[in-house]
Amino acid sequence: MRTTLTIDDDVLDKAKAVAAKLRAPFRHVVNEALRTGLQTVENASRTRSYRTRPHKMGLKAGKNLDNIQALLSQIEGEDHR
Repeated sequence: MRTTLTIDDDVLDKAKAVAAKLRAPFRHVVNEALRTGLQTVENASRTRSYRTRPHKMGLKAGKNLDNIQALLSQIEGEDHR
């Protein structure tokens, strides 16, 4: 079937280069690339997404966020740099 597509220049150049390297017809390379790409897109949509639930952890007693250097010294020791 014939159809008209607008292909970005970089994609066209890559497809032509692959066709030349494989010594295959341009349309064959484009069709195989589309099949592969469409299969990848279809498989990606089948994967289950997940969500993480935030949990407020708070700050330990005696720790202060106002002075980050002091906090790092308390947590990691004086050699934190």
